[in-house]
Amino acid sequence: MSYEMIAILMFASMMLMLMTGQRVFGAIGAVAAVAALALWGTGGSVIPFSASMKLMKWYPLLTLPMFIFMGYVLSESRIADDLYKMFHVWMGPVPGGLAIGTIGLMVLISAMNGLSVAGMAIGATIALPELLRRGYDKRMVTGVIQAGSSLGILVPPSVVLVLYAMIARQPVGQLWLAGILPGLLMAGLFILYIYLRCRISPALGPVLPPGERAGIAFAEKVRLLGAGVLPLVIFATMMVPFVNGWTSLVESSAIGALAALVAAVLKGRMTRAVFETSVRQTLAVSCMFMWIIVAAMAFGAVFDGLGAVKAIESLFTEKLGLDPWMILILMQLSFILMGTFLDDTAMLVIVAPLYIPLVKALGFDLIWYGVLYTITTQIAYMTPPFGYNLFLMKAMAPKEIGLKDIYASIVPFVMVMIAALAIVMAFPQIALWLPHQVYGL
Repeated sequence: MSYEMIAILMFASMMLMLMTGQRVFGAIGAVAAVAALALWGTGGSVIPFSASMKLMKWYPLLTLPMFIFMGYVLSESRIADDLYKMFHVWMGPVPGGLAIGTIGLMVLISAMNGLSVAGMAIGATIALPELLRRGYDKRMVTGVIQAGSSLGILVPPSVVLVLYAMIARQPVGQLWLAGILPGLLMAGLFILYIYLRCRISPALGPVLPPGERAGIAFAEKVRLLGAGVLPLVIFATMMVPFVNGWTSLVESSAIGALAALVAAVLKGRMTRAVFETSVRQTLAVSCMFMWIIVAAMAFGAVFDGLGAVKAIESLFTEKLGLDPWMILILMQLSFILMGTFLDDTAMLVIVAPLYIPLVKALGFDLIWYGVLYTITTQIAYMTPPFGYNLFLMKAMAPKEIGLKDIYASIVPFVMVMIAALAIVMAFPQIALWLPHQVYGL
């Protein structure tokens, strides 16, 4: 059997197992193990063992539980409640101001937590009921929360970019810096769309009534403004030492986790229940990621042994005659297709053994491609029929918001995200300028 056919058979088997509802790491690892034993006999058992040992020696992996713990502490201690009050007071007089404030809330939550699920949970429980009570259009606000929560996997400290860095063997610091400007660009485009849409149709996002605005003292506004400074302080205490080379990535992640813990204690919100929930969730999510990474590394090792990447590169460039940009666009389309039934981590570990070496062989920058992958994952999260965020929103939204409303709400925001992806693809320096400035590349 040719290498191409073996590669196709491995991918087809893996997708078939995933469609049966098997756990991601089980499906990927089983296919890798069976393929290794079939190709190399009993000697193939060394592959998953070597992958496990390599994972255990992977020092940067310690950053994952630190960042996850930091995010859960800040989420469970309800520091996000204060952030929303701040945006509620300061953005209320602007058309669509509370929806714009919700995007701002999501950006700040993203700077505290690298997972989109946390942003979705906070937005659905804090912002959504308030926006509906204020008379905002239900489809508008449902789309705002889904779009805003997706920023969590692009703005640092993104856990997805940490995983990409581990699998692609790229510096995490450069990837984080590369995600900042595209993340702010996307947030800015969301805000521009909301403002223009509510300016044209004020009923979609009514302003805060004058009587309610007058009842808020300036001193209270200033006090609430301080709530928005807290996540920025935590972010700065973590990032500044790392960017300046004073600490390693692992040390910076520990500083971030400690800063979040101290902030919750100083606010009097670090109860036993909050601490226990944060630790349990951190353990569960960290173990899940570790199993998936082990399976991905075993799968990638089999692919490397086959030489399948070179075979597929030859298929695209020589036999089909596709140029590098066309291949890149096809890769992004495949991410959107997979995102209709897989989460971001599963997509990454499934295609990483193939796509990352192929991107490098085609002459593209792997830091830039990491940002493209993350943006495309955001789009896939919100793409019907089975987008990950769609069902998260359905599970958290009140009864008056149906699945039809959720599907309809994301259409304009997906278009905005596609525009942002096209801009970053056309102008790679949007992602690469900041890493080049800091690291002098």
